[in-house]
Amino acid sequence: MARRLNVGLVAHVDAGKTTLSEALLYAAGALRRVGRVDHRDAFLDTDTQERERGITIFSKQAELIWHDTQITLVDTPGHVDFSGEAERALRVMDCAVLLISGADGVQGHTLTLWRLLQAYGVPVFLFINKMDQPGTDRTVLMHGIKTRLSDACIDWTDPGRDEEIAACGEEALNTFLETGSVPQQEAARMVAKRLIFPCLFGSALRLKGIEALLDTLCAYMPHAEYGAEFAARVYKISHDPQGARLTWMKITGGTLRTKTVLRIGDADEKINQLRVYSGSRFRLIDEAPAGTLCAATGLEYTQAGDGLGVESAADTPLLTPVFAYRVCLPQGTDPYAAHQKLKVPEEEDPQLHVLWNAALREIRVQLMGEVQLEVLQRLLKDRFGLAVTFDAGGILYRETIEEAVEGVGHYEPLRHYAEVHLLLEPGPRGSGMRFATAVSEDDLDRNWQRLILTHLMEKTHRGVLTGSPLTDMKITLIAGRAHLKHTEGGDFRQATYRAVRQGLMQARSILLEPWYNMRLELPADCVGRAMNDITQMGGGFDAPETLPDCTLLNAWAPVAAAQHYARDVAAYAHGQGRLLCTLRGYAPCREQERVIEEIAYDPERDTENPADSVFCSHGAGYTVSWRDAPAMMHIQTGVMVAPVETAAPAPAAPRTAVGDEQLRAIFERTYGPVKTRLERAPARQTQATVNARPIETKKPQMEYLLVDGYNIIFAWQDLKELSQRSLEQARQALMDILCNYRGVRPCELILVFDAYKVSGGVGAQEDYKGIHLVYTREAETADNYIERTIRSIAPEHRVRVATSDALEQLIILGGGALRMSAQEFRDDVEAAEVEIEEILRQNNAGRRGEAAVGRAMREALDKKG
Repeated sequence: MARRLNVGLVAHVDAGKTTLSEALLYAAGALRRVGRVDHRDAFLDTDTQERERGITIFSKQAELIWHDTQITLVDTPGHVDFSGEAERALRVMDCAVLLISGADGVQGHTLTLWRLLQAYGVPVFLFINKMDQPGTDRTVLMHGIKTRLSDACIDWTDPGRDEEIAACGEEALNTFLETGSVPQQEAARMVAKRLIFPCLFGSALRLKGIEALLDTLCAYMPHAEYGAEFAARVYKISHDPQGARLTWMKITGGTLRTKTVLRIGDADEKINQLRVYSGSRFRLIDEAPAGTLCAATGLEYTQAGDGLGVESAADTPLLTPVFAYRVCLPQGTDPYAAHQKLKVPEEEDPQLHVLWNAALREIRVQLMGEVQLEVLQRLLKDRFGLAVTFDAGGILYRETIEEAVEGVGHYEPLRHYAEVHLLLEPGPRGSGMRFATAVSEDDLDRNWQRLILTHLMEKTHRGVLTGSPLTDMKITLIAGRAHLKHTEGGDFRQATYRAVRQGLMQARSILLEPWYNMRLELPADCVGRAMNDITQMGGGFDAPETLPDCTLLNAWAPVAAAQHYARDVAAYAHGQGRLLCTLRGYAPCREQERVIEEIAYDPERDTENPADSVFCSHGAGYTVSWRDAPAMMHIQTGVMVAPVETAAPAPAAPRTAVGDEQLRAIFERTYGPVKTRLERAPARQTQATVNARPIETKKPQMEYLLVDGYNIIFAWQDLKELSQRSLEQARQALMDILCNYRGVRPCELILVFDAYKVSGGVGAQEDYKGIHLVYTREAETADNYIERTIRSIAPEHRVRVATSDALEQLIILGGGALRMSAQEFRDDVEAAEVEIEEILRQNNAGRRGEAAVGRAMREALDKKG
């Protein structure tokens, strides 16, 4: 019997993954001609939307035979919105081929896939594609892969690779020192154990490196061993064109035959057909031995992640949706009937969550992004004739707690009894929900403890700030009590849910929001603008990197601020920019109070998640408020959770600056002494006064820069010449210059345009990428506005004003602000531009130096060989 090998293809979008699958099938003789994504004739892109969009949406498989190995290729989506589809397929892969574009290198989504492969323990082979494109450098690419992925990534085309392999394992090192080489069997063992990761180079479109990849897969991936008892892992649910429900699974033990009856939950179901697919075609088989990927019909209650036979169920997926939308149905459509139809795509894609609100009779969906939303909209129309739309949508928040707390729940209506005590503790970011028990079986029987843990795990628990799902918490059972006669299973469900809720009501909760990792590829003159935008989003960024044809900026920002940023990039980069976003994780929400106020969730009115307990008196049950319930519990655990003490932030030190002495002297001779913010401060208090009342801390000073727009335009020669042709273009040019300036000079920048002579002008204020634009009203000059603003903010903050108006400069000094002439401001703007160029130059020099070091090392190794 031929050896079986299930190989997954994973990559970031546009790395050439589908093209590689075509090349592999063609090289093995499974295809007579090579299809192409851009020609819409790829063998595995069988869905209409896939052909139209030119991306893979659904994972699919194809068969080929190479030498004595039967290989099943699993082509997975590369777009970040369909990462959940790729994650499910990882569970059934014997190994994976991670594609990296030679033109792009390691991208943000590549890192996400690398972490998923690591989490699921999948051996990885790397194929660096598109090496036929100009500018690709193998040494530079390998340096980036080793730096960002792992030092154990080894160039498999290097004749001296055995030396690198030996450095990754003790046994391999001993063998290498004795014999001067590493045996193939030892290298294969290290690949299977994820100690090394072979890297191969080629071009799928030109069919270069394809046979070498197949040879390496067959030679260095050991034969998988399976048990004799039947086991299977369900990884996908779909429907064929005739509507038959398909359960996709990998046989992980024994053999599965048609007409076999399987126990699925509480029901017995029979296998009608076993299909092995290759593209859209399939062949029927009577039995599927261990290692087979197949689709079964006749099973109606299976779900992705289920374990069949002796196989255990899969863990919760690592990727979760970050957006929520309300489904808007056509006039006259029954919401309940539409909800039943939406359950079908939800079943096929577990990363699509469909929520039904019976009270409001409305449907909400939670998913990964806008592309997935568009695909869902088209799918509902094509499959069910349901033309739905979606509202503007919102961010899918999470909640956690700041400190440990004990939650208690008691459920005792007549002839029922259960009491549960839980310890709720905050967990590290990204840890998810964890559950444990610390109760002795002498105090509470094992079956009741298991039942409580089951109830904790079966439900998505909601927070009390916005009703968002909980995350990053550990919940430990610390006490419980049952009644010998009256306790039933449902009693512990009620007591457990109420204990979680009661703990949350008294805890200090934190609202978490999702963040993106962002990869921006931009022209060099747009980098300052991007840095400014990301700063405005509340995010951060690494130092820019110079690529052959653009500048790379790796950044991170909240999803709420960055979700539509791709449109802005396309606009200000004039189509030459590119943005790739991947989910970074969750972090405390920056505007928690505003979000909570907008959502307006009242936890005490949430009847589906009560926090109160139920006690019994005189033969009848009665409700006790969550505030009073702890004192009435039948068990007193004695757990005392100390509150977390947080130190008050130290007051910011006041800033001082020296102004223009000559202008100060003129002003003081005319109007009297100028008082600084420190001189305006009240007299120093005595210690007795300080002790008599709480210490007040000052708010940190902010830095403001006010710019007299037309004064600067007519003072800078290039803008003055541009204004003679078009004043609007000159204004826009100044706004863009200030955007770049603010990217490296963080401040609150207010750009004021004078509308003094504009008849009927009512004034206007707007934001332009973090710059506050002010158009003064009729009869108000820019000087008036700037003077009024200085009086308002200068006592508490550091204020600078850019203008060459001499009278205005005197007013500036009198208000306690700092002045900059138009020429001084121009010099500062040019210095900021030089800083950006210097960062890019140093970074580029560093990359050239690294490449030179790599070439020198290679030359040394060649001479040694």
